[in-house]
Amino acid sequence: MPTFSPAAVWPIILLSASNIFMTFAWYGHLKYKTSALWIAILASWGIAFFEYCLAVPANRIGSEVYSAAQLKTMQEVITLIVFSGFSVFFLKESLTINHAIGFALIAAGAAFVFRG
Repeated sequence: MPTFSPAAVWPIILLSASNIFMTFAWYGHLKYKTSALWIAILASWGIAFFEYCLAVPANRIGSEVYSAAQLKTMQEVITLIVFSGFSVFFLKESLTINHAIGFALIAAGAAFVFRG
């Protein structure tokens, strides 16, 4: 079984947590459409601060073992996974087979970035 260095694992953990904050900042307000837009903007900016506090160290640490393209690809795949759960469980929206196929194609593209 391969051993993983902290610099290889921490970016995945931090980017996952970061994406939870990012998804709430970008899409959480959609559940509260009756709130004033300026409130949604301020709340989103406040949430985004915590996203940056996790994403920046994730990329800094991850750059020891991953290229910038790999870090960005990792972040995009994590975003799709987090967004899928958020969409279903928080926004109560359904994901269709078309969503699954589209996300799978993006994940397949991501695999090419990591092939070297």
